[in-house]
Amino acid sequence: MSKKIAVLVGSLRKGSFSKQIAKNLVNLLPSDYDAEFVEIGNLPLYNEDIDTPENVPAEYTTFRNTMKEKDAVLFVTPEYNRSVPAALKNALDVGSRPYGQSIWDKKPAAVVSVSPGAISGFGANHHLRQSLVFLNMPVVQQPEAYIGNVTNLLDDNGNVDDRTKGFLQSIDDAFVDLINRY
Repeated sequence: MSKKIAVLVGSLRKGSFSKQIAKNLVNLLPSDYDAEFVEIGNLPLYNEDIDTPENVPAEYTTFRNTMKEKDAVLFVTPEYNRSVPAALKNALDVGSRPYGQSIWDKKPAAVVSVSPGAISGFGANHHLRQSLVFLNMPVVQQPEAYIGNVTNLLDDNGNVDDRTKGFLQSIDDAFVDLINRY
């Protein structure tokens, strides 16, 4: 049975390392998995004053409806100031509202952090996981997915070497296993 996967990339930069790694991960998913990169950069900052039944921003509605159709979520993010980028946190907030209508509930997830540095986005990875616990999302636990020194792993076309591809495949395999349990 085909599965619909949402891919949320924390970096909004056009040529982001996170997006390049996300594309590599998507290419390694089983052929019956339909992955879609879902836009989060256009979402107005969450504000309950503008999220009213009479005046819900169109971007909120589009995002929520898109995410409701997905079976699982692949989060790929850089680390900004030892946490997740504001756009990604905002997407979590928009999707968790209105109260009692969270689009995240029980949706399997995988978290991959990406960094040109050696710490590999450890802080962002764990801050994101903390939010996902509250949002009731089962998350891949192993392998832990920290991609450090990413500039040494990507070629000029954004592809990874065979060793890295093997690690990314192990992440996808664990993600697929988690999805199949829900």
